[in-house]
Amino acid sequence: MQGVGFRPFVHRLAVSEELSGFVRNTAHGVEVEVEGALQALERFSLRLETETVAPAAVSGRRINEITPRGGREFMIAPSVPGMGELGVVLPDMAICEQCVAEIFDASNRRYRYPFTTCAQCGPRFSIMEGVPFDRERTTMRGFAMCAACQAEYDNPSSRRFHAQTNACPACGPQLTLLNAAGRECAIGYDAVRRAGDAIRSGSILAMKGLGGYQLLVDAGNDHAVRRLRERKHRPSKPFAIMAPCYEDAQTLAVISDEERRTLCSTAAPIVILRARGEGIAPSVAPANAWLGLMLPYTPLHHLLMHELGFAVVATSGNRGGEPIVADNLEAIEQLADVADGFLVHDRPIANPVDDSVARVIAGEATVLRHARGYAPLALRLPGHQTRDDAGTCLALGGHGKSAIALMSGSHVVLGPYIGDLEGAGARTAFARTVAAMTSLFSAEPRSAACDAHPDYWSSRFARHSLVTNIQHVPHHLAHVLACMVENNLEGPLLGVAWDGSGYGGDGTIWGGEFLWVQGNRYRQVGQLQPFRLPGGEVAAREVNRAAIGALFAVYGDVALTMTELRPIAHLSASEQQIYKTLLSGGFRSPWTSSAGRLFDAAAAMLGICATSSFEGEAAIALESAAANGESEHVLAAAMLREEQGRWIADWRPTLAALASASQRHEAPAALAAAFHDALAQVIVNVAERVGVGRVLLTGGCFQNARLTGGAVARLRAAGFDVWQHRRIPPNDGGLAVGQAAFAAQPMLEGPR
Repeated sequence: MQGVGFRPFVHRLAVSEELSGFVRNTAHGVEVEVEGALQALERFSLRLETETVAPAAVSGRRINEITPRGGREFMIAPSVPGMGELGVVLPDMAICEQCVAEIFDASNRRYRYPFTTCAQCGPRFSIMEGVPFDRERTTMRGFAMCAACQAEYDNPSSRRFHAQTNACPACGPQLTLLNAAGRECAIGYDAVRRAGDAIRSGSILAMKGLGGYQLLVDAGNDHAVRRLRERKHRPSKPFAIMAPCYEDAQTLAVISDEERRTLCSTAAPIVILRARGEGIAPSVAPANAWLGLMLPYTPLHHLLMHELGFAVVATSGNRGGEPIVADNLEAIEQLADVADGFLVHDRPIANPVDDSVARVIAGEATVLRHARGYAPLALRLPGHQTRDDAGTCLALGGHGKSAIALMSGSHVVLGPYIGDLEGAGARTAFARTVAAMTSLFSAEPRSAACDAHPDYWSSRFARHSLVTNIQHVPHHLAHVLACMVENNLEGPLLGVAWDGSGYGGDGTIWGGEFLWVQGNRYRQVGQLQPFRLPGGEVAAREVNRAAIGALFAVYGDVALTMTELRPIAHLSASEQQIYKTLLSGGFRSPWTSSAGRLFDAAAAMLGICATSSFEGEAAIALESAAANGESEHVLAAAMLREEQGRWIADWRPTLAALASASQRHEAPAALAAAFHDALAQVIVNVAERVGVGRVLLTGGCFQNARLTGGAVARLRAAGFDVWQHRRIPPNDGGLAVGQAAFAAQPMLEGPR
């Protein structure tokens, strides 16, 4: 409840009921002591429950009767810091409507002031250095309030009463425009105006936002967007767009009611929407049916977008593969050959946090990148009894889309998205985030949990930490447990964990798994038909390899002579022989059950994507094609067979039908749609054979709205109860929560 004006709300409530006492923040939440007439106390308790408004929310409360003190006043008492465990930390919030009105009101003293906030909006996590949330434990501590701001802060009737971020042009952070060499060009609102002029003329602007830098460029200027792609070394991955207002967003994309609620929420994420195909340069999201779109969420964004009046590309201020830049000097050093200018300010960012990404999937707003507006996220472990003596566990997540979590007692907190741990910069940011999160929550981990893959950098980080008690958690089990935590579920249930790859522990790459979970037991009860992946992980980028491996699984050696198929057509005779050797003998061709690689194979077979420049490109392209396809085409169903105590979903008939239809030059869009439908039906078929009535869907493949929507609808029609992700990403960004749950209650693999 901290950081949302809850203490001022309690103050007004208590005073209106003529109660004495106090309200104060603690590291655990909020403590209220009230004294007065019995009827007034009862009304206060009821109103506290019924009149609390979002974003404040009471997750639980405990009431004790104490001896009256005989007080006469009600006050907001000093906070009680440093009480250990996992304190309350709020995510950053988008600017509220009242503050927006102020910055466009020429008669208001905050007219055009880009750091306007109140008790209901503004930065929280990104500026916090400790809990409870008080100004002296934020990066706002360097800005002493002027007399006017202090008067608002002290006035119970002001909406800035005890607003820890309160500031104005006279006492708050200031804005400066720098040229590419880092020299000052303008300050204050003139910096905003000139930054707008630069974008309008086609320049690339690096702007310090709420949780880090963004790179901005005119989204309608194809030349400028392509220049940004060249400088960021980002050939085809779609860029996100910021529209000036909701009405402008509607001209760029089709927006449902749930998508509108997500777009306009206090989290204000990038929302994946169906593009209308107009008003945006082709190079923004090439060959993509969707557009990542967000609205202005800080006063600075509102002012700049008001100046421009058109949509801009708003992408993370970083170099390819590196974490978002949050420091002014680092920005000038690292983005010097990317940006033409820098719009900076002097409010330090304590916790860098990127823009969040969300998508409405099967009717549910689902977070795909857990960052600004959502992180950190506090959750309660289902069915887990608090163990105060257990200490804190640090869960280190995966390798791609890394994020960490802290677990103490029955609570777990998921931190923000960090990035892929391939580069040195991301690894430094990972270590920095571990230090920042443990410091912020005053946590001293006694144990750690990490992925079972020994070569993940996060796993190596665990081995080199000072913690000796380390749990290695199977990748796909962590996915299932994360979804169980989010939905407060206990077994028995069937977890369907589909993704690109994960450590199987049996020498194969998993990725199309069906896991049965009950109590502290789990068992692999099903799997997609394994196939060999020539080149191993290289196939994630060279998508044709996945198709060649899958076709080899269908046709054997003959596949390599089927030159009428697109993945084979380009192969020379010597290449055909090399693939035959690799796939027949298994040299550098590990077995995989990966659903992600199967989607890649289908995309390559339909000529939709042969190579991938970013993770998931082929699968996204396949779903994009399916969005334009009819559902009338039906591919042959997968066969099920029982093998060593588990169900093997043999997709080879489906792929053979896809190959035949492709040879007949049937429309790729219709075939892409039919392929999604066939795989959705496989999930139902396996669930029926396993015979557990409750099914949850998790793993990166369920970012695919068509696959997830199809599976949910078919499962429900067949009588199953179905759960999916909403606040925890279905991809590897949610792994740490599952690892924390495993650490709280270690599980054993049951016999098949």
